[in-house]
Amino acid sequence: MADPGSSVVSQKRKQPSDFGKLANNNRNAKRVKQIQARTILTQASDKALNSNGELDVSAFVKAREFEIKALEDSMAASKKSLSSRAFQQVPNDLRRRTASHNVKKVPKKLRIRASRESTDGLHTSASVKMKEDNTPTTSSRRRKANPHMRLRLQTADKLQKLHARAKRKRTEAREAKPDQANPKKEDAPAVRIRRLKQNTLSKPDEPAAKFRKRQEHKSWLPTHIFHAKRAHMTEPKHPLWRFAIPVSPTEKSYRKTHRAGSLRGCVAWDTSYIATIGVEGVEASLLALLRSLGVGEETLSGNKMSKWRAGTRSWHGWLKERDSEMIWIAEVDIVWCVQPAISSATESATNPRKRKRRLFLRVHPSAFLQLWTEILKVAKMQRPPAMVEDLRFEIGSIEVSGPVSTEALIAALKPIMKESRESMEDVSADTWSSLSSITNPSSLPENAILGFNISDPRLRYPPRTFVRSASDPTDDKLLEVLAQWPPDKVQTPPSIFDRTARLTASRLLPSQKAINRRKGDALPGEFPSPAANDPQIPVLLIASRSPAAGAQGSWKLLLPWKYVLAVWYHLMHYPLSTGGNPRFGGLQEIRQIAFEQRTPWFPGDFPGTQAGWEWELSERAKRKSEWEKRPKGKRVAWESLDLGKTKKGEVGIGWACDWTYLFDPPAAASHGEDQAETQERSSNPTENESAKLDCPETEKPAIPVQHIPFQQSTTILTNSTLPPPTSRTITTPSNLRTYLPPPEFRPTPPLPMARSRLLNSSITQENFQLRP
Repeated sequence: MADPGSSVVSQKRKQPSDFGKLANNNRNAKRVKQIQARTILTQASDKALNSNGELDVSAFVKAREFEIKALEDSMAASKKSLSSRAFQQVPNDLRRRTASHNVKKVPKKLRIRASRESTDGLHTSASVKMKEDNTPTTSSRRRKANPHMRLRLQTADKLQKLHARAKRKRTEAREAKPDQANPKKEDAPAVRIRRLKQNTLSKPDEPAAKFRKRQEHKSWLPTHIFHAKRAHMTEPKHPLWRFAIPVSPTEKSYRKTHRAGSLRGCVAWDTSYIATIGVEGVEASLLALLRSLGVGEETLSGNKMSKWRAGTRSWHGWLKERDSEMIWIAEVDIVWCVQPAISSATESATNPRKRKRRLFLRVHPSAFLQLWTEILKVAKMQRPPAMVEDLRFEIGSIEVSGPVSTEALIAALKPIMKESRESMEDVSADTWSSLSSITNPSSLPENAILGFNISDPRLRYPPRTFVRSASDPTDDKLLEVLAQWPPDKVQTPPSIFDRTARLTASRLLPSQKAINRRKGDALPGEFPSPAANDPQIPVLLIASRSPAAGAQGSWKLLLPWKYVLAVWYHLMHYPLSTGGNPRFGGLQEIRQIAFEQRTPWFPGDFPGTQAGWEWELSERAKRKSEWEKRPKGKRVAWESLDLGKTKKGEVGIGWACDWTYLFDPPAAASHGEDQAETQERSSNPTENESAKLDCPETEKPAIPVQHIPFQQSTTILTNSTLPPPTSRTITTPSNLRTYLPPPEFRPTPPLPMARSRLLNSSITQENFQLRP
């Protein structure tokens, strides 16, 4: 036991003064180390002279040899003291936490260098110790097998035996038929088109055996593996809309997304989860179907939307249920297929009214089932009935936004020009190749469409920066193209509407090994020349325009599901002319761009729809769960919240948008009684509310508000910081009550949803700052 009167100070806690000295000592030691590494030892020239002052050749050579060796040692020491480690050369988005002490986590091109930096200096594949970390690199062969690993090894052994047995049977069958052992390689494989299943939901293709268990209750996007290494994904047991969707990149990306989406660069999203519904039938039946779903008469028959009905524009609007005037489903994109050119002889024999047409409807997955059920019901009522097809896992999509989005897409999508063609047959491909200098898709005609076929982008990988040639149109010619827009006059039907063309391109997808073999046979520095049996990939480009003035537009690319990954890799690794590469985004980045452009995001900003209300219920449950996990001393006490003017207690439920309280407040009760009732309802929900919160997907919870499909309110921010999701300020017209259903027609009992304020006076909109 230490003497109480002793002057020895306890060393359990460092003193503040010692910390400053320690930091200075470390800084000085590093500076001394650098000075010593840069110091070169030399020898005086007097040592090379003898006693008579004559030059001693042998001593002079030895002195110079010593100086040369000292110079080499100093160069090596200086380089060694200033250079970074191998794992520090990896980009931030590809770094792994274990890369500093595990050689196997470093990319292959840096793995040898990381091995040289080990203590023993040997490059071994099993156990390598890094310079500053003695943690050995683990090896699967030396690791002790646990029960789970032992079960996986047994399963792998069984699969290997089954594969060997199947391979042996195939070999025996091939030997029994020697004529069919070596088929001709020149012949293209016969493409068998499976029978179309009308009016039925489609199922995704069966995944690979090693990924099958991970996709039992959800589906992967084509770029899932790319995003899983670089982004936060939805929880495996709680997928979003039956998909594993990237939420946000793992690195800090708020400001980078803002710059890439508006100033320089571009942002890309894999939006293959957006559902595509194909409808085919007589034009009169299709128009009647759209009319029943809420499309206006001016859109269906007016001259203003004639280009949309001709198939050269897309339409973005809202659809509703047929049997209700106030239940709106979702906002959709509708694209018509261009009518093929028909000769005069054929036109006289065929009645134009009986000619069939096709159209695509693209809807958010949260509202797909509701819209699918409604379309099926309305399509069967038409005479003749229309055919409905589910194309969710057959057509994928990519959305790109930013100043350099057009340049990146032009480099990835190379149109296939036909050798023997008419003068205006490939007008869409020619127009697409001339848009290289476009910096904002909003400068194009609104909702313009370009459809053509492209070659496999893997043949031109790694991508090179697009360089404008002398044959590219000048700015004056580009303005003339944008003003006239040749695809409006002559455009062939896009092949993506043809089911045979889509499936043929998917079946003829070459393997990566075949692509690498062709690239190896090409001359150095050149891409492989096109072959006759290369697949022709049908694509459809839609130039969408943001409602905000001066905001960046975006490109929506539709292509076969299996080619999304090939285009995605070419797009992500493309070196932009402004520097860097295109960025990828997740669900949070979509909401961020919509927030900056002051546009609502579906379904989160539309609580009057079924999809929006279900989203609010799920978000409310998450916020309530997070609130309950906190201790009582560290969470917000909503019942004792000071509202000013001697009022205490939050109005409504603190973690939810209580739309019921907003539109139907208790009239006779005082504020204290309201608060007590609200807190009691939040802590002990009624049977009806509990049933609605825990209802299965097939049941539809009641919606306390109705959606207005036109702009009647403006969301604003009055604070420089980003508010929480449940705090919103809304300016509304004074006659908003006229657009809401009367109380007797509202669902009872209604469900609660965040704190909101209803302001009838006009409020000026203020700017906001980006959060750090």
